[in-house]
Amino acid sequence: MNYSTLKKTVVLSIASLMSVVVAHAQSSSTDSVVTQVSGSKVFGGRAQYKTFTIGVNAGVLSPSIPFGSDDFTKSNLEFGYGLSLKKQFGHAFGLQLDGVRGKISGDNSRNRSGASNGSREGVSAFTTDLAYSATLSGIVNVATVDFIRRENSVNFYVTAGGGLAAYAPKVTMSNNTVVDYKDHAGSDGNNKYIHELVIPVGVGVKFKLSDAIALNLGYTANFIDGDNLDGLKRGYPTKDKFSYAHGGLEFTLGKASKPNLDWVNPLAMMYDELKDPTLREEVEALKGRVSNVEKAVDDLKKDSDGDGVSDQFDKCPGTPAGTIVDGSGCEIKFPKPDTIAAAPGSYANIQFEFDSSVLRTSAYPTLDKVSADMRSNTTMTIEFDGYASSEGSTAHNMRLSKDRANSVKTYLVNSGVDAKRVKIKANGETNPVADNSTEQGRVLNRRVEIKTGM
Repeated sequence: MNYSTLKKTVVLSIASLMSVVVAHAQSSSTDSVVTQVSGSKVFGGRAQYKTFTIGVNAGVLSPSIPFGSDDFTKSNLEFGYGLSLKKQFGHAFGLQLDGVRGKISGDNSRNRSGASNGSREGVSAFTTDLAYSATLSGIVNVATVDFIRRENSVNFYVTAGGGLAAYAPKVTMSNNTVVDYKDHAGSDGNNKYIHELVIPVGVGVKFKLSDAIALNLGYTANFIDGDNLDGLKRGYPTKDKFSYAHGGLEFTLGKASKPNLDWVNPLAMMYDELKDPTLREEVEALKGRVSNVEKAVDDLKKDSDGDGVSDQFDKCPGTPAGTIVDGSGCEIKFPKPDTIAAAPGSYANIQFEFDSSVLRTSAYPTLDKVSADMRSNTTMTIEFDGYASSEGSTAHNMRLSKDRANSVKTYLVNSGVDAKRVKIKANGETNPVADNSTEQGRVLNRRVEIKTGM
């Protein structure tokens, strides 16, 4: 195909398509702002959109790209065409399967380094039959000039991926001999085409013509994993490449009631969604429920008399400050010291808190007196009998009574009394000195009795 004629055809085609786009944009600019993605929400998931598109395209194939050297001094433009199938996973990313066919050609008609009389290293020209280039690429929408609209109508994108190319070069030598690799390709020379890996990297821009149709203009540089695309291994082991500049149409597949995810503007949609009166009503209702919960919690925490029991559970409201109360908020009446039963001998019992074997400071005077008596009378021995109230299991109370007796013994030994003169005995919840059915009785039963011997 004549280069000049092809160039004019492509330019006129692109100009015509651009005119259609401009006219469409002018006639529907108002509708684009108003036509929100009906019923769709940015938080609604991918199922509310159409995500598959199929495309057809045509353009020019060339053995050169904007960067890198060529094996031939002149790169021709040849006709190419292709199909595409895309799955959109989000407004900015999708995967696209592309298939391209056509011819790729070049010659040495321009005088450049190493070329003379239309020949370079004995080769004049080549024409490669590109049976197919099948690739899978990621496609990323990187920018839009319609960011204010609720739906975009112009998207710029970049692509990159990988795939397989099948081709057969036909080389014309300077003596007019033709070497055709078709049906003679491969290491054994019995394959119809050469097969190589190909890496496509591209850029493009898309224009929304309607909800279902878009104009796609793109350019892809393809890097071949081989030096055999043009049949000339000049500067080996350099790799060959080719480019595909194309224009085409994309058609969205799916229900007409669903919008195309490719054109969604999530920021604008989020703004609209947050302004949705229904959502505002739900938020206000939620605020009311939260306020009710907070009020209920405050009521549960309210403790008018400061005794540590909330008003809802306080059976004895108005107890004076500092009063020791039980779980119902009623005062615990402890017996006065002179009413505590004395152990055999002359020492009062050592009392303990609930489920505790830690000595209370009130026990120190009694234990200091026992220590002084034993240090002044070296023949005196003593036994500490531990007890517990009836709460808890029998085994637990037995351990607790032993721990209480050991606490008393440890205090005495630390004060200078010989440990051999001190014995302990664990009695658990046996032999109560008061009624375990009342808190006052249980307080008295949490004790260690002191028994002396001479």
